[in-house]
Amino acid sequence: MADNIRRIALNTGGGDAPGLNAVIRAVVLSALRRGWEVYGIGRGYGGLLGEDEVVRMDQNSVRGITHRGGTILGTTNRGNPFEWPRHHPDGRIEVVDRSDQILDAFRTRRLDALVAIGGDGSLRIAQRLAEKGMPIVGVPKTIDNDLEATVTFGFHTAVETATEALDKLHSTAESHERVFVVEVMGRTTGWIALWSGIAATADVILIPEIPYEVERVCEKVEQRYSAGRRFAIVVAAEGAAPRGGSVSYIAPAAAGTAARLGGVGERLAEEIGQRTGYETRSLVLGHLQRGGTPVAYDRYLGLRSGAAAVQLIAERKFGTMVALSEDRITAVPIREAIERIKNVDPNCDAILAARATGISFGD
Repeated sequence: MADNIRRIALNTGGGDAPGLNAVIRAVVLSALRRGWEVYGIGRGYGGLLGEDEVVRMDQNSVRGITHRGGTILGTTNRGNPFEWPRHHPDGRIEVVDRSDQILDAFRTRRLDALVAIGGDGSLRIAQRLAEKGMPIVGVPKTIDNDLEATVTFGFHTAVETATEALDKLHSTAESHERVFVVEVMGRTTGWIALWSGIAATADVILIPEIPYEVERVCEKVEQRYSAGRRFAIVVAAEGAAPRGGSVSYIAPAAAGTAARLGGVGERLAEEIGQRTGYETRSLVLGHLQRGGTPVAYDRYLGLRSGAAAVQLIAERKFGTMVALSEDRITAVPIREAIERIKNVDPNCDAILAARATGISFGD
């Protein structure tokens, strides 16, 4: 079935995630074992547009990279070929569609398939390119773990990083009798906040799926201080919002990029401090959650995903995405995979367990 497959390429798009290099290693080695040539596209689709390199990859290219964070190919969240920002000398930014150039460059290089590794935004680009005739297999990548069809690598490392930070804050919060509001990533879902908040025994967890009331948050803080525990830890997902209010943004949408969520931690810390009179600080973990050495699970899942992507190419199952379901790697159409976001169920057992152990969700 794969007799006419000779040359494949791979790229990484969107935000980086721990485990990306494990995927790259598995794709390259699996393809080489089939006698295929493998090419790495730099910075998303930038290499195909002449904005970066397209490099031939071999065993030496991927030696010793499984444990490394980031991506050896580079990535960007400004690399949508359908909405490519073109900068003019007068400072204007024009958004242009360069997707046809992507297809032309792909064919000119005589490539037979592309492994596109990315989150839901990058996979939407992959789906649109597939509709225009590019043979693509997707590998899902997002620390937010927000794709309904699968578990995503990078999530467990992000949770581990957030949990470790929360553990360390406990001691300084207690020493100074402070309230700490810690903002974590997750976009429109609360998986990182929920898992790390429970693991680190936070006092309050705020997630997008459960609108909060500042009064309820302050009540929980007051209860702790009244009980002699004169400090508190509040974990807030970046997409959390007050009941009847809106999410916080730190940057508006710009040419080729989406609006950037953030600021809920600082806003909450100010409100809690004003309402309770307790010294309150905010901390944004930010890109710490994306960086560093991937935990064993994310390496394991990344390697499995990369090898599975090559198998799907061999079977010519283009327009599909590698997915993990009940510890089985399967293929799902990219279109279906990006249709539904995986939100936290407010009545799931994790939420119930947190409530049973005294954690407030501000509702």
